[in-house]
Amino acid sequence: MNIGVSTPLPAHTVDPAFTAKKAEELGFDSIWYAEHPILPVHSNSPFPGSEDGVIPETYQHFTDPFIALSRASAVTTKIKLATGITLITERNPLVLAKAISSLDLYSGGRFLFGIGTGWHREETTIMGGDFDHRWGQAREAVLALKELWTKDEAEFHGKYYDFPPVRMYPKPAQKPHPPVLLGGMAKNVLRRVARWGDGWMPNRITPDGIREGRAMLDTLAAEYERDASALSITVHGQLADLDLIKAYHEAGANRVIVRPNPANTEREMSDELERLAGAVFK
Repeated sequence: MNIGVSTPLPAHTVDPAFTAKKAEELGFDSIWYAEHPILPVHSNSPFPGSEDGVIPETYQHFTDPFIALSRASAVTTKIKLATGITLITERNPLVLAKAISSLDLYSGGRFLFGIGTGWHREETTIMGGDFDHRWGQAREAVLALKELWTKDEAEFHGKYYDFPPVRMYPKPAQKPHPPVLLGGMAKNVLRRVARWGDGWMPNRITPDGIREGRAMLDTLAAEYERDASALSITVHGQLADLDLIKAYHEAGANRVIVRPNPANTEREMSDELERLAGAVFK
């Protein structure tokens, strides 16, 4: 079974190099960093992770995932380096393409590109995104990235991104490009995966939901003439429950990501990762 580990918040309190090296030593297959570049002081967007809609204090403390994963890459050799998720509509694909290519190249092809479009209208707007049509914008961004990753002379002409032929090097180590995993439970997420993604990354879902999603992905893959076996499912943010993890895999998941408790020191992080490993690698 493939079992990854996410990074608890605040994400900047423990060096990603320490966390990733320890996670690799314990047998986790991947490490995942999330992001919010900024969070507005004043907003009307309710936080989806709490009943009262209030953003927790710790949720405001993200580190840049690509800097963190670069730190992780330098001290590891096997563990996958992943974003769970990158807020893709808040980043310019011309800049993002090079950052991902460089990380994938220097890590020996270990990057997994988990993406999402966010829940925070004000943040998305400040960062240049079109909140009401954010998945349409995300699709354009991914298509533009694929052009930049795979073409010696890449160009793209869309509603949100429009550039003439350009050269972008280095290219990523993975061919044709790092896998693009679409996060969330949006109504059309599985169709989007089948059309222009490489995998699905839900979080609040049961094994039965995974089984249904796997069957739907197989059907949609045939519709879009995709190889169904190449469309992965990664279940994000789960407790370290071995029976549940097995159930997800049996239902069709390719990977399950467990979530640690917050850790503010290397000692605390080490203890927490060892606790998780003891629970899932029996």
